[in-house]
Amino acid sequence: MSSKSVVVTDQAPPAAHTFSQGIRKGNILQVSGQGPMDPATREYIGAGDVQEQTRRTLENVKAILEAGGSSVEDVLMFRVYLTTRDDFALMNEVYSQFIQENVPSGLLPSRTTVFVDLPHEVMLVEIDALAVVD
Repeated sequence: MSSKSVVVTDQAPPAAHTFSQGIRKGNILQVSGQGPMDPATREYIGAGDVQEQTRRTLENVKAILEAGGSSVEDVLMFRVYLTTRDDFALMNEVYSQFIQENVPSGLLPSRTTVFVDLPHEVMLVEIDALAVVD
């Protein structure tokens, strides 16, 4: 049986509650939902700007993937949570650019997008990821 380990990095915001930034078991890495918090200041950024928030959120996810020995290229599935359907197109622009920059193989990960309330009022987006590390 493969061991389970917690993934921690100061390049992403610390886990705020009773969960880990990421958890790895064998070659599977799950990144907890990340939001638009600057890891250096621990402040939410981009109030009202879903594009700025999406970029910061994806950079936080990427940092945890890398701390776990993985990369965006290894992601099988992203889950995107938005507070309003109106932000979908703007989020998708930033997401698409990020994927083009970080998935050189062109083998696109799966994705689900849902519309929800999020834990902090300033948050317009939250994203988690599931990766399989080679």
